[in-house]
Amino acid sequence: TMKNPVPQAASLLLEKLMLLVHIRPLPAGSGQDTPPPAPGYYDTSCFKRGDLLEVPRTLFIHFGIYLGENRVAHLMPDILPAISADRRQIQQVVTNKRLILGVIARTASVRVDTVEDFAYGGSILVNHMDRLFEDQDRVLGSEEAARRAEKLVGTTAYSLLWNNCEHFVTYCRYGAPVSFQTDKFCETVKMIIRDQRSVLASVLVGLASIVCLGVAPSTTLPTIFIPFFLWMAG
Repeated sequence: TMKNPVPQAASLLLEKLMLLVHIRPLPAGSGQDTPPPAPGYYDTSCFKRGDLLEVPRTLFIHFGIYLGENRVAHLMPDILPAISADRRQIQQVVTNKRLILGVIARTASVRVDTVEDFAYGGSILVNHMDRLFEDQDRVLGSEEAARRAEKLVGTTAYSLLWNNCEHFVTYCRYGAPVSFQTDKFCETVKMIIRDQRSVLASVLVGLASIVCLGVAPSTTLPTIFIPFFLWMAG
């Protein structure tokens, strides 16, 4: 007999909501982010300008475009650009609090960081996403990809579903903003919606609509659920 996929899907939904916004795990007993590796931790000699870099995490992948000279452009949720013009403060490594507030405010920035700050100790895959595009003609030239990334540096809107770090790199390297992680996320939500046997799953979907779609907290539950169901089923 086939196992009921709903509990697994509900669990994955909650994990995705937190992990897709790039929240870094904090060490036990610590109130601060783990410091990134020291400069030189990664061998960048194999990276070329315009390469698409992937950093796999437990349940998500973070993306960036390599610009050369140990610099990576990547999109991150961040509240600070919306409330401060201090460029030196903004350029500091984004903390968990800034990330969460950026997601809530739907504000982000395309920023340039060192490879160490971008990867944060994770392993790096180079141009691994190319395999997902059967038409290799869609891969733009390396210099074109890097220039696109550089032109987008600065404050931008953020959406877990419509404008995340994966949309940014696919636009730069392939000419069209797409997110395979978002597609999988939406398929999970649809699977939960279609199985009407789980009340808990319906509640989780409602919470997801608040986080992802910015539904006002004062909205009644039917107003939250019905538009979200219709939007996902469409």
